[in-house]
Amino acid sequence: MNICVCIKQVPDTNEIKVDPVTHTLIRKGVPSIVNPFDMYAQEVGVRLKEKSGGRLVVISMGPPQAAQALRSCLAVGADAAYLISSRSFGGSDTLATSYILSESIKAVEEKEGARFDLILCGKQATDGDTAQVGPEIAEHLDLPQVTYALDIIEKDGGIQVKREQDAGYDMIATKLPAVVTVVKLPYEPRYPTLKTRMGAKKKEIPVLTEAEIPTIDLAMCGLKGSPTRVKKTYSPVREKHGVKISGKDPVQAAGEMVEFLADAKLL
Repeated sequence: MNICVCIKQVPDTNEIKVDPVTHTLIRKGVPSIVNPFDMYAQEVGVRLKEKSGGRLVVISMGPPQAAQALRSCLAVGADAAYLISSRSFGGSDTLATSYILSESIKAVEEKEGARFDLILCGKQATDGDTAQVGPEIAEHLDLPQVTYALDIIEKDGGIQVKREQDAGYDMIATKLPAVVTVVKLPYEPRYPTLKTRMGAKKKEIPVLTEAEIPTIDLAMCGLKGSPTRVKKTYSPVREKHGVKISGKDPVQAAGEMVEFLADAKLL
């Protein structure tokens, strides 16, 4: 089974800050990691490859430093990696990003000499939280899609996906090729060893610009191809409101608490 995993390099922090002028993330001085959900997607892909054979390729769209994220994937089971990088792609929203990735997947298939049977993505990126790119890739490529996967099993020439939902899970079967987005799994992704890290450092990561993606339409990329417009960004103000009752016996304190809740119309 030939598998493609789309990954993204994201800030390694819970304190996401946004530039008030450009409305983009402030990444300077913030360490970066592979998006955690993408690492789960890669782990699913590696397990499928180990069971069924084939090849696993990771791709990422981003600036040159995103190659570090791709090397992290090469160190835990990926066979090859491609970086999609160009100034023409800067400022892309989810629609433009998914379009660029879908055209890049076609270009990588040409370079690899084989079509991908399965395209995996994390359910969402921790810096954007939209959960849109994976499904949009499926639409651009006109492929069936299954979201929120907990597990994938190859069966009868297709796949069977264990799909997470609020009340448990669904079992969904689909033919290949297909796109699947992956949630946090009941097991953790594997860790690299010193040997696999050293091997990943030696591997070449080709950079694909618009010149290497002949089918791409630049009018659909970057700010030009992004219909989303951010009108305003702000950091929510954290306010602490509360009442502390102290220095009284438990019965009296409980009575005052009940009275306070009743006055606030919470009881």
